[in-house]
Amino acid sequence: MSATGLEVFDRTLQTTNIWLHDLMEDLGPDRQVAWRVLGAVLHAMRDRLQAELAAHLGAQLPLLVRGAYYEQWKPGGMPKPSRHVDEFLHEISENLSDLRPINSIDATKSVFKVLSRHIDRGQARNVRTALPHHIRDLWPEEFLREGR
Repeated sequence: MSATGLEVFDRTLQTTNIWLHDLMEDLGPDRQVAWRVLGAVLHAMRDRLQAELAAHLGAQLPLLVRGAYYEQWKPGGMPKPSRHVDEFLHEISENLSDLRPINSIDATKSVFKVLSRHIDRGQARNVRTALPHHIRDLWPEEFLREGR
């Protein structure tokens, strides 16, 4: 029996929970923190990609995560200039400032690991390659070898 009455919702809840569980393994057992970290990193990353590639990445996300990913998206101003990794990490920290202290580098690496594990390996490589080099350095190649 379906938990929600719609298989598509059940599937996205199940997949999203797997992603959150993976994040909680790295960041601690708080599901709310994992959800907020996922959104903060995805938004910061999305805004530094060309609109077409950002949309291709969005298509790889579970439906529930995809909705959060596109929240407040303004593709006309993309990609956002990013001169230094500290700008990227500061943006993530700002979006998580009302939570317990979270290291933005650890948060970013954890989300990159989840993406590497759960989206198409070719798409993950394309996204990683398109990121500014100082952000790309937070997404180690070995994550991609572990993915699907």
